Amino acid sequence: MRRREDGSIAVETAIVAPVLLVLMLLVVYAGRASQADADVQSAASRAARAASIVDDPAAATAAAQSTAAANLDTAGIECVSLATTVDTAEFRIGGTVTVTVRCQVSNGDIALLAVPGSRWSVAFATQVIDAHRGGDL
Repeated sequence: MRRREDGSIAVETAIVAPVLLVLMLLVVYAGRASQADADVQSAASRAARAASIVDDPAAATAAAQSTAAANLDTAGIECVSLATTVDTAEFRIGGTVTVTVRCQVSNGDIALLAVPGSRWSVAFATQVIDAHRGGDL
């Protein structure tokens, strides 16, 4: 005797659909988190470049901080907390300048959902100061 299978597809769909939806939202979250990390890395690289073309360490720090903030704003990243540190210990022609950008991003902003908490994106970038970019150091 055969049992009727009417409605089995509806039951299977009711079980599988939420799992697929959650999986899709996790993929979107992971992609947006990766994009936020890439944007922070780009901001650090641009900040290091900006710091390497000025003539003194104080100006390098100011240039790096403003460039990092501007690049994150342009990328649409809203940092709950933004810290940009500049290492100018080797600030001379042939030396380097290293910039670290730390951005705390709300999970709700990343996922576009009411996801609680936040995550940190941290990036480092180093630029060599050469005679053409560094002026008369």
